[in-house]
Amino acid sequence: MNTKFVIGSRGSSLAMIQAESVAREIEHARPGIEIEIRKIVTEGDRNRSLSIDLAGDTGIFVKALEQALLNRSIDIAVHSLKDLPTVLPRQLCLAAVTERLDPRDALVACSPLADLNPGSKIGTGSLRRAVQLKHIRPDLEVCNIRGNVDSRLRRVSSGQLEGVIVAAAALLRLGWSDKITGYLPLELFLPAIGQGALAVEAREGDGRVEEIIGTINHLPTWLAITAERAFLHTVEGGCRAPVAALASVHDDILEIQAMVSDREGEIIMKDSYRGPVDTPHEAGEKLALRMLEAGAAGLIKDARCR
Repeated sequence: MNTKFVIGSRGSSLAMIQAESVAREIEHARPGIEIEIRKIVTEGDRNRSLSIDLAGDTGIFVKALEQALLNRSIDIAVHSLKDLPTVLPRQLCLAAVTERLDPRDALVACSPLADLNPGSKIGTGSLRRAVQLKHIRPDLEVCNIRGNVDSRLRRVSSGQLEGVIVAAAALLRLGWSDKITGYLPLELFLPAIGQGALAVEAREGDGRVEEIIGTINHLPTWLAITAERAFLHTVEGGCRAPVAALASVHDDILEIQAMVSDREGEIIMKDSYRGPVDTPHEAGEKLALRMLEAGAAGLIKDARCR
């Protein structure tokens, strides 16, 4: 059997840290395996001026990695799970997820959220974050920004912005927990689908890869993200619509909370659903259908038409 194992990753510092963490898990599960991490440039990396919301497809960060999988130049691709579309190419599959870190969003700012002066400029590249921020602090100015975590934080330290909102897990993985001004509470600020977890994508039916990767899959996280991705797929959210969801597992119960909003944050719908832990897809789907019937369909249609 070929013992060399090639992991594909974006080339940013955070992406490489993520790929290295998956490599360590594989090495722990399969001592003696030879692992190479191969950097791959994605469309999202090349075109820094491209608005994620206008692109309407988080695949800008994964398609080049998926092509490398299909070309068999890599064995697996490691993504931030929140970047992975709910519909994958027919020959590929989500093979495993890592244990989720803190799923919350974090504020890096000159002062805590409650103490920011009216008119303070807060940067984010996420419409989901923007609408939730506008809902709780409509007096702040939300600025659309792109770039890696380091470049976003420099906008605060240089005084261009009073603050930025980023995934707490990204800062934790980078070892920058000391830069966090405050965590945004889940009751007010639900995260992106899959936020805090890493996705391992592989070729469908590749027995060698499945045997290796199956040993690192974190079941509680898998169950939670299955519900979240089922919710997103059913509401047909994607990047253009402000959609958020977070599921958690407690003993034999899975609970999922979700949010759908218009693009301005004037109307925010929230709901939750509890069900058996062994039917996570059904939980996400049922919550989505209930919210669609209650009015979320109109909000998503409006967001997609803009």
